[in-house]
Amino acid sequence: MRIGVFICWCGSNIGGVVDVPRVVEAVSALPGVACCSDYKYMCSEPGQEKIRRAIAEHRLDRVVVASCSPRLHENTFRQVLAASGLNPYLLEMANIREHCAWVHQQEPAKATAKAIDLVRRAVAKAGKLEPLHSAAIPVTRRALVVGGGVAGMQAALDIAEAGYQVVLVEKEPSIGGKMAMLDKTFPTLDCAACIITPRMAAVARHPAIKLLTHAEVTAINGYVGNFKITVRQKARSVDYDKCTGCGICQEKCPCTVNSEYDQGLGTRKAIYVSFPQAVPNKPVIDRAHCRRFTRGKCGVCQQVCPSGAVDYAQEDVLFEEEVGAVVLATGYDLFDWTRAYGEYGYGRYPNVITGLQFERMNNANGPTGGKIRRPSDGGVPENVVFIQCVGSRDEAKGKEYCSRVCCLYTAKQARQVLEKIPGAKVHVFYIDVRCAGKAYEEFYQDAVARGACYIRGRVSKIYPTGDKLMVRGADTLLGRPVEIEAGLVVLATAMVPGAGGAELARLAGVSTGKDGFFQEIHPKLRPVESSTAGIFLAGSCQGPRDIPDTVAHAGAAAVKVCALFARGEIITEPVVARINERLCTGCLACRLVCPYRAVEPKSIPARGGAPERTVAVVNSGLCQGCGACSATCRSGAIDLAGFSNEQLLAEISALCH
Repeated sequence: MRIGVFICWCGSNIGGVVDVPRVVEAVSALPGVACCSDYKYMCSEPGQEKIRRAIAEHRLDRVVVASCSPRLHENTFRQVLAASGLNPYLLEMANIREHCAWVHQQEPAKATAKAIDLVRRAVAKAGKLEPLHSAAIPVTRRALVVGGGVAGMQAALDIAEAGYQVVLVEKEPSIGGKMAMLDKTFPTLDCAACIITPRMAAVARHPAIKLLTHAEVTAINGYVGNFKITVRQKARSVDYDKCTGCGICQEKCPCTVNSEYDQGLGTRKAIYVSFPQAVPNKPVIDRAHCRRFTRGKCGVCQQVCPSGAVDYAQEDVLFEEEVGAVVLATGYDLFDWTRAYGEYGYGRYPNVITGLQFERMNNANGPTGGKIRRPSDGGVPENVVFIQCVGSRDEAKGKEYCSRVCCLYTAKQARQVLEKIPGAKVHVFYIDVRCAGKAYEEFYQDAVARGACYIRGRVSKIYPTGDKLMVRGADTLLGRPVEIEAGLVVLATAMVPGAGGAELARLAGVSTGKDGFFQEIHPKLRPVESSTAGIFLAGSCQGPRDIPDTVAHAGAAAVKVCALFARGEIITEPVVARINERLCTGCLACRLVCPYRAVEPKSIPARGGAPERTVAVVNSGLCQGCGACSATCRSGAIDLAGFSNEQLLAEISALCH
């Protein structure tokens, strides 16, 4: 056994705390170590070349690198081994930065001793390493995109333009998402509809995109390159092959309900198209409110339809799609402030609205035709108060994170009030103004210059007085209480994960953070990849984002999908669980704990008098090498390649001596 050990200074990250020459001296005397050396930045090209030369000169058959976390550069050093003719999995890393130098900065002597122990452990394990070999599996060059907002559409178009087929699934009757509800976008004040509606049309007419609206994903099975997706096409009660989109059914429908698209400020019919520019521009029937379905009466829409497209007997349909990669772009919802903020009236006051309701009111296609009005009586509000961070940066009642976009869209809306209502007064209560983005600070300053009065402090209470509202708060800069009479109060509510995200995460085997947003593998190096291979993340399903960031993020996810498809086959990671069928009792406890659904039962036929029995098998295409099954196995039948019991015991033995 000839083991080479290479210790990185990582600039001053390690070298400023750990006595690296002392570690080199101690490690050089360990059994099996043929050479030991150090370098300032081992991950750099000169550092990698140093390893390559040592492998050749000292005929090394195992390599230990003591540096930073293996999550950061393990693949880098594996490539060095492969280029030198060694199996890339004959590498072991000792984390002496995060696990040692960074946590013992005030104790250099103890940090050095610990670093020596960590390297000794790695050397002991390296002596037990075995070559591992990847396998190739074919890829279905077809993608699924879940979510038809700006992120989903961008990802779908980018993948389709690269020459691959795409299935785009959107739960609402139309694509467009939240952006289709907006009036203008900051900081350039472009018309949101002018940006989003051409993209919607492009998606609908693209020959490589199969658009499924009013549909949802109910199951995700398979593994990277070979997913089987079950989609439920919800009954529209309208035959789209026959429907011409003439709109007569909507005109004649006698049943009126609140419009979700107008955020409850406007109404729609029970058979409806979400908005005039909707794609597809054909109606669906809201069975929860249609009198035909709730009372067994009416049927006017069917009677007046000139093409006979209305079909009350239509049912949900389940079908399967085969794809090689999945992009999750499920977007965001708004924090339900009516459940948490009693001081703002719990939603009892009609003139307290959210920022998205203001967008609908301010939109030319909105319920007021683009005029800013009080919802209670339709009057013009002379004083408008904006309250920021409602549900954001509030651990007690809301979310601890910043929602990123609220400062800018509040500045935009304040400016729109000043432009549309001559002589209006605008007050903005804020905690901190955060404008990190190109031209964002200038946009905020412009709103101030136009007359928006910013008050640093929280609002403690909103209460009615006549037909107005009194907003009571504090100005923390002046150190005094403030009371403002307002005709309209607009709340900048927090962005939260889109509805159904938790269930979709369960179906896809994707991790979520404590706030429910989908979790990426690595925030810096792999920001659009999920914990399940072949499933990528796009847009604000991963966290609050503005439109430019969302589009860029979606493009990055699309590039990852195209890179996967371009190879034609996938080289699987060999660090997966391995089951010894002789020891397996078939209890399938491993199957219960596997977060990737990689463990399946297998029947072994009766042989030589032995009865038929069930054992567990691992799908290497799904397994991510987390080790949960190995730790759970009661009979010790499961080993994780690269982390076998023998290897782990060797590490423990080295630390004990």
